[in-house]
Amino acid sequence: MDRRRVVGVLLVLVSAASFGSGALFAKPVYAEGVGWLTLLAWRFGLAAALSWTWLLLSAGRRAGLRRIDRRRLAVSLILGLVYLGNSGTYYAALETVSASLAALIVYVYPAIVAVLTLRLGRPLRGRRAWAALSLALLGVVLAIGGIPTGSAPPLAGLLQAIASPVIYSVWIVCQARLSGERPDRLGDASADGTDAATAAALMMTSTAVGFWLIALASGAPVEPGRIPASAWPGITAVAVISTFVAIQTFSAGSRRIGAAQASLISTVEPVWTISLAALLLGERLGPIQLVGGALVIGGVILAQLRRGVPLTEPLGLAAIRIADE
Repeated sequence: MDRRRVVGVLLVLVSAASFGSGALFAKPVYAEGVGWLTLLAWRFGLAAALSWTWLLLSAGRRAGLRRIDRRRLAVSLILGLVYLGNSGTYYAALETVSASLAALIVYVYPAIVAVLTLRLGRPLRGRRAWAALSLALLGVVLAIGGIPTGSAPPLAGLLQAIASPVIYSVWIVCQARLSGERPDRLGDASADGTDAATAAALMMTSTAVGFWLIALASGAPVEPGRIPASAWPGITAVAVISTFVAIQTFSAGSRRIGAAQASLISTVEPVWTISLAALLLGERLGPIQLVGGALVIGGVILAQLRRGVPLTEPLGLAAIRIADE
């Protein structure tokens, strides 16, 4: 394996661990009495500030900002607003659903994307997508059905966790379509890291503005003085590690090894979350839930494997993550 490939794999692993740690950072924040809306307003506000700093520090990335056209600018801002639904439902669910269970439920999204792209994007061939979705959904059913009696989270929390991957899947397909992907072709192959940095900064800014407006309109306590000092380390970690670092490393890694293989490597994300949740939060999944988790990950892998096609060939923009959870 050449050095570029090794670096790419390591970057994607860092990204998966960073994304997967978001739920673990959020739980202590909630324990301090800080709600999900306050957390997300600061998460995307800080991440957007870091993204603009990162973009403006490089001449190449600044050039990417200058050459962005009005259509791509509008698309990036609109997608940022749409992303409110995915992130909001996931972090709202974490207030009542365990980090382990939420990680399993949310990670069904690659299989949902595989089915949506049958008609709306560059699809997987044959029956593989439907088999992958069935496998992943069965895993989610087992994961939820295996919750011990008396310890089940509220129905609203479960519905929020289920809604998150559905919204995210629609977001991914819309992003791909608006970027030029169709069933017979990929999107703009000329887009490089400088363009990705601009799109990420614009989208996170749009998401941040959306969450701040909602938080202020609803009276959520977003003023720094109303947030306990003990909650700031978790808020900062979600913004810096689970958003800014996660996005930058995935983007850099996928450019080196291809989006398809990067997405396959990212299947370690729920495993990471479940393992750390057990070590740090004392969460435990029952045997049936563990089987369900294995089926979810198996469905994700099946959804992204194509017979006779190298893993380094991108499976369309649907495999590329600008932001997760």
